[in-house]
Amino acid sequence: MPRSGSRLPMHYSHKLLLGLVFTASAGLSLAAAKDHIRDLQAEAFSVGQANWGHWGHRPDLYNSWNSHTNRLIPVYTFGATLDAYRGARSPYRNSGSLRTIYGRVPEGTLNPDANYFDNTQIYDLQKRAVEAGKKYIFLIIFDGMDWHTTRSAAVYTSQGNVYQSGRGSGLSFQDYAGAVTDYGYMATAPHNNGTLPNPDNQTISFVEGTTTGGYHPHLGGETPWARPLRPLYLTGKLPGWPHPYTDSAAAATAMTSGMKTYNKSINMTVSGSPTTPLARLLQSQYRFATGVVTSVPISHATPACAYANNVTRQDYQDLTRDMLGLPSISHPNTPLPGLDVLLGAGWGDNLETDPGQGSNFVPGNRYLTNRDLAKLGQRYEIAMRTPRQQGGPLLARATTRAITSGRRLFGYFGTKRSHLPFATADGSFNPVGALKEVETYTSGDVTENPTLAEMTKSALRILDSRDSRFWLMVEAGDVDWANHGNNLDNSIGAVLSGAAAFDVITEWIETKKAWRDSVVIVTADHGHLCFIRDPSVLIRPETPTDSTTPGRNR
Repeated sequence: MPRSGSRLPMHYSHKLLLGLVFTASAGLSLAAAKDHIRDLQAEAFSVGQANWGHWGHRPDLYNSWNSHTNRLIPVYTFGATLDAYRGARSPYRNSGSLRTIYGRVPEGTLNPDANYFDNTQIYDLQKRAVEAGKKYIFLIIFDGMDWHTTRSAAVYTSQGNVYQSGRGSGLSFQDYAGAVTDYGYMATAPHNNGTLPNPDNQTISFVEGTTTGGYHPHLGGETPWARPLRPLYLTGKLPGWPHPYTDSAAAATAMTSGMKTYNKSINMTVSGSPTTPLARLLQSQYRFATGVVTSVPISHATPACAYANNVTRQDYQDLTRDMLGLPSISHPNTPLPGLDVLLGAGWGDNLETDPGQGSNFVPGNRYLTNRDLAKLGQRYEIAMRTPRQQGGPLLARATTRAITSGRRLFGYFGTKRSHLPFATADGSFNPVGALKEVETYTSGDVTENPTLAEMTKSALRILDSRDSRFWLMVEAGDVDWANHGNNLDNSIGAVLSGAAAFDVITEWIETKKAWRDSVVIVTADHGHLCFIRDPSVLIRPETPTDSTTPGRNR
C-alpha cells in the first residue's frame, strides 16, 4: 500500500550507533558536536528560564513542575475511526455516561460541548474491533506524550512544519496514509487518588481516596493544544478544584480493562477486586496470541496492565510472575497462562530491599528473581543482555530459535538504570542536564541492547508464527522518564524511537496485506506540562555542509 510521511533517520540503526560509539572512543566528543536541541536544553536548564518555552505553570521558570497532568491526550487510529466516541456521542456530554464511568458526576465535568471522549473507551474500541472480525490489534502507548511533546518532535523532525492545533504532521504516525485513519483526544482522569494498597494481603484502604477524579474543561482546556485558563489546575493543585492527575497504572487499566480505578491499581476495581484485561479476555475467548514490548522495565505500570493483577504497581516481581505465567501473590494457586512474548528492560536493577513490594520481595533483581528466571526455561526461549554481544542480532537469533521450537519468547535487557539507553533528539546518547541526574552510557549499554523497533520486529515474528490472531502492546516508556526530568532533548529522542516502532508495525501490515484485518491505536496514558511558546526555535539551523533533514526518509 502507498505510504506517505516521514521516516526515521538512519541514526536510529545500530550501524550508526556503533559508529557514534567508536567515534567517541577515538577521542571525538559527541557532546561537542553541533546539537541544536541539546544546546537549547542545556542553556534553558542552566539559566533557569527560556523565552521559547517552559515546564510547569510558571512562564518565568523553565522548570516548575516535574510530574503528570490532567491534560487531554491525543489519539491516532488506523483501520478504525473514533466516530462512536466524540462530539454528540462524547460521554462527557451526558450525566448518565459520567455516572457509569466515575460512579458519580464529577463537579465541573459535565460539558454539553465536549468533543473529547474518555480513556476507558480505548478498551471499547479494541473490543469492538475484535467483535467486528479484526485479527490484529496493536496498542502503541507513548507513556507521558501529550500534544506539546508530539509537536516538539514533529517540528524538529520535519525541519519547520510548525502547526498550532489539530493532528499535525511531521511524524510517521501523524502522516501515515496507508489505511483509514482518524484523530481525536481523550480525558485521562483516574477515579481517585489516595487509596492505600497492601501488597502482602492484596487489600486496599481508603477506597474513595483523598481526592476524586474529573475534568473541568474551562480550567484545563477544551482541546489538547488550548492554553488552559488555570494551568495549575492540570497539576491537581488548584485550590477548590483538586481533580487529581492520573498515574500510568490507573490510565493503562482504563485502556486495558475499560474502567476507572484508583492511582497505583493494576487491573483492580476501585474496591480492590481483580478484573480481566483485554489481552487475557482475547487469549481465553478468542484464542489470540498476546505480546508486550517496552523500553522500560517489563513490569512497570503500563506493560503490567496489559496482563497482570495487583493492588499496587510497585509489586514488580509479582507482576512479572503474572505476565510470565508463574504463581503470584494475586494468582497463587492457578497461575495465569502468561504472555506469548514479553520483551523489555529491568536488567541491571538490583536491590537488597524494596518496601513497596511487600514481605515476599526477594533481594536481587528488582523485577525478576533468579528462581523465577530458572523456571522460564520450560516454556520460554530467553534472550538477555550479554557482554560483547550486539543486542539486536542476539534477540533476532533467539526469536528464530523460539519459532523453530514453538516456544514463547522472553527478552530482558537494559542498563544499570533498568531501561534501554535513552536516545537524544539527534539519535546519539549524550543526555544533558535536567531535573534528574544526567545518565552516561558505556559502549556496551548502546550496542548490547536492542532498540524498541528491533524488539517490536521480534515480537511480530513470534506472534505471527504462533496464531492467526494476536494482540500486541508496544510502549515507548522513555517519553515519560524524559518529561519527568523536564528534558526536551530526551523527550524528542524518545518520541522518535516510538515512531520507529510504529513504522515496523505498519510495514508488517503492508507486507502481509493485512490492513483489512488490523487496527492500530497510537496514544499516551497521560501528559506532562510542557509549553512551547515558540516552536520555531526547534528547527535545526542549516549549515553549508548539512543538507539532510533529520527524521526524514532513510
